[in-house]
Amino acid sequence: MNTLPKGFTIWFTGLSGAGKSTLADYLYAELHDRRNLPVEIWDGDVVRTHLSKGLGFSKEDRDTNILRIGFVCAKLSKYGVINIAAAISPYRDIRDQARAMVGADQFVEVFVDVSLETAIERDVKGLYLKALNGEIKNFTGVSDPYEPPLRPEVVVNTRDESVAESAAKIIAYCEQAGLLPTA
Repeated sequence: MNTLPKGFTIWFTGLSGAGKSTLADYLYAELHDRRNLPVEIWDGDVVRTHLSKGLGFSKEDRDTNILRIGFVCAKLSKYGVINIAAAISPYRDIRDQARAMVGADQFVEVFVDVSLETAIERDVKGLYLKALNGEIKNFTGVSDPYEPPLRPEVVVNTRDESVAESAAKIIAYCEQAGLLPTA
C-alpha cells in the first residue's frame, strides 16, 4: 500500500508590503527546487486574478477569497502537497476557518509582522498613499482593520531579519513539528 507524504499549509498573513510573497518565493525555492518536495504557492494577487476574479474588497469578498485559498490548500494537502499561501487575510475568524479546513495539525500560521510605516515605505505600487488620500476604500491597515494572529506558530519581522533568516525560522518550526524531514 502506497502512503502519500503528509501535506500541510504554511499560511502567511500580514499587511500589504510585509514580505509575504518574497518569503513564499524563497520557501518555494528551498522546498521544491533544493529539497524536491511537492509545493504550490497561492499568492493573494495571483489567486485574485485567476481563482477569485471578479471579487472586490468588501469584507464578504475578502472572506470568500481566503476561504477559496483554504479550500484548495485543504484538498491538495490530502495528496501530500505543501501549500504556501501568501495573502493579507486580515480577519482572524476567516483565517481560523481556513485552519479548520486544512486541519489544525497541518496549518502553520506565519505572522509577517512589520509596522504600517515599514509597509508604507515599501509600497512600490503607491496603494497606501492612495488609501491615505481616500482614493482607495477598505484598504487593510488604513481604512479597514488588520487583526494580527493571537497565537501564530511563527512570527517573522522582515524589517529586522533577512529573507533567509525568516525562512530558516519557518523551516525549523516545520521540522520540529514533524511536518518536514530534517535537511
